[in-house]
Amino acid sequence: MADDWSGALARARAHAPYLARGLELRPDLAELLEKGRGDDALALAKVAGEGIADAGLALRREKRALATALAIGDLAGAFDLDKVMRELSLFADRAMHRALEAAIDRRVEGAPVDGMIALALGKHGSGELNYSSDIDPILIYDPERLARRERDEPGEAAQRYAREMVRLLADVTSEGYVFRVDLRLRPASEVSPLAIPLEGAITHYESSAIAWERAAFIRARSCAGDIAAGERFLDHIRPFVWRRSLDFGAIDAIRQLTRRIREQQRGPTAPAPGYNVKLGRGGIREIEFFAQTHQLIHGGRNRELRCKRTRDALDALAAAGHIATEDAAILGASYDGLRCIEHRLQMVADRQTHSLPEGEALDNAARLDGFADGSEWLEHIASLTAPVAARYDALLAEDERSVPADSPHLAPVTPAKELDPELAERVKAWTDGRYPPLRSPAALSAFEAIRAPLLDSLAAADEPDRAVARWETLLSRLSSAVNLFRLLEARPGLFQLLADCLTLAPPLADAIALRPELVDALIDRSALDLPGSREELAEAMMRGERGDTYEDRLDRIRIVTGETRFALGVQLIETAHDPLDIAQALSRTAEAALDIAQQAASEEFAARHGRIEGSELVVLGLGRLGGGMLTHASDLDVVYLFTGSHEGESDGERPLGATLYFNRLAQRVSAALSVPTAEGALYEVDTRLRPQGAQGPLAVSLDSFLRYQAEDAWTWEHMALTRSRALTGSEEARTQIEEGLREVLCRKRDPDTLKEDLLKMRSEMAAHKPPRGPLDAKLLRGGLVDLEFVVHFLQLRDGIALTPRLDDAIAQLAARDLLAASLGNAHDLMTRLLVGTRLLAPDLAIPAGPQGAILARICRCEDFAALRQAFDDARAEVAQAWTAHMGERLEMDE
Repeated sequence: MADDWSGALARARAHAPYLARGLELRPDLAELLEKGRGDDALALAKVAGEGIADAGLALRREKRALATALAIGDLAGAFDLDKVMRELSLFADRAMHRALEAAIDRRVEGAPVDGMIALALGKHGSGELNYSSDIDPILIYDPERLARRERDEPGEAAQRYAREMVRLLADVTSEGYVFRVDLRLRPASEVSPLAIPLEGAITHYESSAIAWERAAFIRARSCAGDIAAGERFLDHIRPFVWRRSLDFGAIDAIRQLTRRIREQQRGPTAPAPGYNVKLGRGGIREIEFFAQTHQLIHGGRNRELRCKRTRDALDALAAAGHIATEDAAILGASYDGLRCIEHRLQMVADRQTHSLPEGEALDNAARLDGFADGSEWLEHIASLTAPVAARYDALLAEDERSVPADSPHLAPVTPAKELDPELAERVKAWTDGRYPPLRSPAALSAFEAIRAPLLDSLAAADEPDRAVARWETLLSRLSSAVNLFRLLEARPGLFQLLADCLTLAPPLADAIALRPELVDALIDRSALDLPGSREELAEAMMRGERGDTYEDRLDRIRIVTGETRFALGVQLIETAHDPLDIAQALSRTAEAALDIAQQAASEEFAARHGRIEGSELVVLGLGRLGGGMLTHASDLDVVYLFTGSHEGESDGERPLGATLYFNRLAQRVSAALSVPTAEGALYEVDTRLRPQGAQGPLAVSLDSFLRYQAEDAWTWEHMALTRSRALTGSEEARTQIEEGLREVLCRKRDPDTLKEDLLKMRSEMAAHKPPRGPLDAKLLRGGLVDLEFVVHFLQLRDGIALTPRLDDAIAQLAARDLLAASLGNAHDLMTRLLVGTRLLAPDLAIPAGPQGAILARICRCEDFAALRQAFDDARAEVAQAWTAHMGERLEMDE
């Protein structure tokens, strides 16, 4: 539809006295608008204050001209909502900066604005100002850098500048005003000065700020004065706003604030005269709070959700799967529509109003917006607010909901029996002071709120005494229990899911005790979804912050990896996915962690030592890592290689020769994964499969490695290479390694010598590493190790099926009639058992509780007895293949 400039001008003159007066005062502006030259009119408006020495007068002239040009372009359909809000917000930035400059210059002529910081919050911070918005800045000063007269104290000077800035912007003169300035969002506004000292502001936000302040800072940005210093301040307090662990007390406070706003509204709850389009039910504030509540929940772990603009936040939340795409679209459309309604109300007389007027005034505003009358306008507004109200009602009711809809524990637990009185007394005694996390009044209050559902959950457990003991272990290790209890209060269905973690899987219980915030991940819609690709995981690990240190980057790897591994553990014990898929996901996670750790270590190392042109570090994965099928207990078996010549030298400040350079870098990469940081350790890195083992250099050149494998390596080393895979490095380097290794593995061998070597190795392994229990799918005779030996024998004997994945190799050998196809099923069953026991029966003994039934389910057996029989049958098949190919009968373990 074509832009309607003449209609817009006619409606403005007929229905908006403020705009009519603006057009009258600036006929040159009106002439451009009549010709449809909106952008030229906007450019002319921006220079309306040029050449005027009085900052207050200059800004008032620009404000009226800009508001007039924007409003006519808006009414004509030529300027969309984003453009209007952006231009108004940019003007607010310019106005505040000029006012600060004028205030300082009045006291210290020619002085810079260094040391005086203005932060924009609310709609100003997000670039979404309306025609008659207040601005809600926070003013901060740095006493060390603030320009002032010698006799002025820094605090006194800062208050002078703040008062003068407010006067220049907010005083109403014959030319009007620029912006009303509301400084009440500053810390302790009832007692604090207008401008806050920098260190005082940092202390407040790090130690004593309250929940609504977090929500306010979602949209904060440095907008005027010493902008770079303001950005540094926001970086410094970022952990206060974007917390890695959920603060359900804060989230609840935001929701309570919305309830109070609803309750305090005196006007109608649906569009009618007196309805408030900002604060009313289904209004603008509810859309903003809908987005901000989800941002507070998830933004600490996902930087992509930290959008300042409301529409951007809704879209990001939908893209991440935290809200429905349909909800984002509907709320976004309602937001745009209601903001336009708000603008029409304010255009009439440049009044800060959000309420629909009565009678002729309602008809007047409706006609300004292009509607026939007020009743038609009300119908339109109701179509915008109704879907918002319904969705915000659902958000407020979410406290009764819990984990994802496909979780086995969506509903709160209803126990079939009461908890044993003795155990109930034990739980009651938790508050007697024995547990440090349960000593503060806040913790006791939070515990009382969950005591009843906790007792229900414990009573419903298969082994209540073990459940109580696990909870006690958790409490003994927690530094604080308040947030965990608030989470459980808000999400009752999490009780049983958490109880499963505590009672069924000791490794998960230990993980929660060390990092209780891991439970936060269970409330996401994606909690029971497998993680994405290695690239997507790596991207999540790279989502750092401006100014992050090397240690911060390592912490980020640990956070994402820990959360992903924990979620995969929960998925396993909840039988949400095939353990084979979980094993592959664990491998993708480790590969991503290794990739990003190498990147971070390489950049840190290069900062001092430079790089070696034509050479690079490549990590070769072996064992289960190479095969892409890790368990929760797997080490990372790696070999470090570097391409290029031994004779290279790095180009940094402290150059190193190639061998020393890559050995030190390899040490850095291993440490990046294995050394504990504030977020703990990640993996044990095992490098003993390198040439000469622990006695050899940590990193060797590719040429040396291939020469060693061709001339000096033992048979067991070639067996290890059959499961090798280059995990990092350029495509060229990986291809070079694969071709070199294939040549080594395909060389002709004497079958008898090969068989003799393998039998000797397996015998020594059996003597030094006996099975650890009746569920040891790896080391029991006929288990996975024996299956691997048979496969490796055939791979090396014939130079075929050289794929690092054992199941693929079995399938290729079966296709050549060298192995029975049923061995693929045996492999899958034992791998599922291996993955499952690492969490559910880490001692590999027969489980006494419900773990046995869960193991049976994940291994696709009817019950645990059927699983044991299937395991025996699988081992018998492997034993048969062993006898056929190795010429030796296996003595099966019981």
